Amino acid sequence: MIAIGLKFLAGRFHATPWGRHVNEGAPEWPPSPWRLLRSLVATWKGKLDDSLDDTEARTILNALVEPPEFLLPPAGAGHTRHYMPWFKKGPGDKTLVFDAFVALPPESEVLIVWPDGCLSPEQRTTLQQWLQHLGYLGRAEAWCEGRLLDEAEANQRTAEINCRPLGTRTAESGAEIVRVLCPDPAGAFSGAHTPKTVPTTGRGKTGDEHRRPLYDPDWHLCGETLWLHAERWSDAPGSRWVRYSRRADCFKVIQVRRARAQKTAPPQVARFAFDSTVLPLVTETLPVAECARRNLMGIFGRLMESDTGQRSNSPIFSGKTDDGEVCTGHGHARYLPTDEDGDGRLDHLTLVAVNGFGEAERRAIDRLRQIKSREREESGHPLRALLLGLGRIENFTPGPLRTASEWISATPFLTPRHPKARGAKRDTPELLASPRDFLVVALREELARLVSRRPDLAGLDCEGIRIEPVLDFNGNFRLPGRGGLRPIQFKRNRQKHGDDGSRRLAGFFRIHFPVSISGPIALGHSCHFGLGLFVPVEASLSNPHTP
Repeated sequence: MIAIGLKFLAGRFHATPWGRHVNEGAPEWPPSPWRLLRSLVATWKGKLDDSLDDTEARTILNALVEPPEFLLPPAGAGHTRHYMPWFKKGPGDKTLVFDAFVALPPESEVLIVWPDGCLSPEQRTTLQQWLQHLGYLGRAEAWCEGRLLDEAEANQRTAEINCRPLGTRTAESGAEIVRVLCPDPAGAFSGAHTPKTVPTTGRGKTGDEHRRPLYDPDWHLCGETLWLHAERWSDAPGSRWVRYSRRADCFKVIQVRRARAQKTAPPQVARFAFDSTVLPLVTETLPVAECARRNLMGIFGRLMESDTGQRSNSPIFSGKTDDGEVCTGHGHARYLPTDEDGDGRLDHLTLVAVNGFGEAERRAIDRLRQIKSREREESGHPLRALLLGLGRIENFTPGPLRTASEWISATPFLTPRHPKARGAKRDTPELLASPRDFLVVALREELARLVSRRPDLAGLDCEGIRIEPVLDFNGNFRLPGRGGLRPIQFKRNRQKHGDDGSRRLAGFFRIHFPVSISGPIALGHSCHFGLGLFVPVEASLSNPHTP
């Protein structure tokens, strides 16, 4: 037994039966064996000519000339209409052309079975490799994928056969009769009627004529449609019509209830790449983050503007409720500009919102094309933003979202509070006398808050976290590489009245966790705007110019 399975990858089989006009809108179904063998010959000569000799190919094809049986999956008939250039009545003349096709699920398979076919194991291997190179069946848009079924699977699926040669039988109830073009064993591989070229050698009456076949191989099976029409063949030589019975409702549309789409969790991360003639310096992290927030809030307000002209507020983007109250819990967006190629200039922007971006926020993110600011407009170097992707935190690994056990400052950590010399919660004299020690204590307090609000860090011992200041040989906070940036070189004041970021203690640190944890890690004052950002040490060691 020989069984071939065909899948139509685009979900359509485009083919017009022989003898029917394309505008009749009648698709060929089942696929004719004549068409299949012609496609195999074309695949052989186009892709396997060097590895498959004529004798072996002819032997395999001979096993496929008898009318096969079919398993036709559920399908529907459809067509499209195209107005094609005609030029019969002028340059603007067009004619209506129908493109009929059989529509079926791309995962369904048409099974073609030769119950009495027989091939040796070597020939079956050759046919399997041959079918793997079959690119289409019918017209070029009928992309297909072929395979040879093994004996066990073929025997198992023969019970599903639903289209057979009729022979002398009468069609059973619920079936209809169709004519299917099949190869004729007596003439398919003959060349009695194929076109020949007649070159002449010699001169005058001494010239000799030599008849050379136009096709290779010289078979009726290879006859071109234009030649057949030119020679006025009603049917292709080497072919025969075989009556088949198929289900009368083979094109019946079956309604399938779609499963209700599962509600997916909203994305928590949006990644942008920056592009500009002059990218902003890494010391401009805070202003760039503020501009990105302001731009997104403006886009959101314009998208959601009410009929009265009042613009809506997004708590995710702004970090404030509609009443102006500051959101708690750190679930709103963090704007994290980063330098990921180590040249000292910001080249990416990562937006992280633990609570997720809603549909309206996603529309605003999709419309963000440029980080606008007065300084950029005056310089004439716009900062363009290209959206790279949206997703959940666990599905993102680039930039500040990587996983590591050792992290180092990318931007200065600013204390969220000032030292307290009075009151019940005043700091110890030792902390008041040592700004560096006070920074370490403030950072440890922030790490404790980070552990408490992240479920994935439950059970992490905060006492096991080791904090090391990043200092130069003079004992000052300084980042390695990047020209040895100091906290004072970073812009630390937000553009809002009363912000005192520049007066807060700031420093760079290295954090050692007892286990690997995932980012982002942004702590302290203005952590939602890129300050207090930490990156994995592994990333910084791979490039000496990154922190």
